Amino acid sequence: MPMSETLSPELQSWVGRTRVVEEDVGLAAVRRIAGMLDLDPAGFRNGDPLPPHWFTLFFADSARQSDIGPDGHPKPAVFLPPIPLPRRMGAGRRVTIHDVLRIGDVASKTAEVAAILPKQARTGFITVLTMRHTIRRNGAVIAVDEFDAIYREAVKPGEKSGTGAPVPAPADAAWTVEKHLSSPLVFRYSAITWNAHRIHYDADYARQEEGYPATVQNGGLTMQLLLDAAVANTPGTLRGFTARLTRPIYVGDTITLAGHAPKDGKVNAWVQDKNGNLCAQLDCEFS
Repeated sequence: MPMSETLSPELQSWVGRTRVVEEDVGLAAVRRIAGMLDLDPAGFRNGDPLPPHWFTLFFADSARQSDIGPDGHPKPAVFLPPIPLPRRMGAGRRVTIHDVLRIGDVASKTAEVAAILPKQARTGFITVLTMRHTIRRNGAVIAVDEFDAIYREAVKPGEKSGTGAPVPAPADAAWTVEKHLSSPLVFRYSAITWNAHRIHYDADYARQEEGYPATVQNGGLTMQLLLDAAVANTPGTLRGFTARLTRPIYVGDTITLAGHAPKDGKVNAWVQDKNGNLCAQLDCEFS
């Protein structure tokens, strides 16, 4: 059936829908996160403030096993709109941070379907889903996170994913950090964030069903590592960021996290792959 750039009534009915996910920001979970990020787990205690961007590591959707689809994501209409395209990947986000979570907090995420945009792109028909996540503690807003996911058509026989023309990364970094994306690291991040997307751990599925040459790095982990590096190399407090993923990275690769020196509280950072290609961009604001 030909795809249309007009939103169907069924999908239109999803725009504006909300649901709430509650979370205990427990010490045990924080210590597991710290260990995954190569920090000392014993250095975290109840009541401690978390880094501003760590709210993204909580509030996972807990689908029943019977609601998991063949790609490892929850089936359409369980949590997200039933967009009739089989491949889903994170693309970017826009975040405003008002406060931080503390260990021991009871907090909530209100997930709202902000927009659904079907359109014809250079690579085929796609639909862009924008979710707005509002994090609250005792009614006060901690952060607002708008997240874009791109849904794509199935891979055609012989087609390869992630092979678009590369763009060179900037060559004038003020700081760089190398990071090896080992299988255990990607597994632990996916476990912490309750992400069972098979492209991150099932090489046969990634190659045969989605056209990638190998298992694909988790984009959330890419952003987490880049944000951690930007915060570590910038004075002040992170107040917001805009992120965009531009090129796939593969499990087992070594990437370079890099950034410019801050200017007027703003920092541009990026990820480059082993060939020097630009894979992700990040614009941060600090105060």
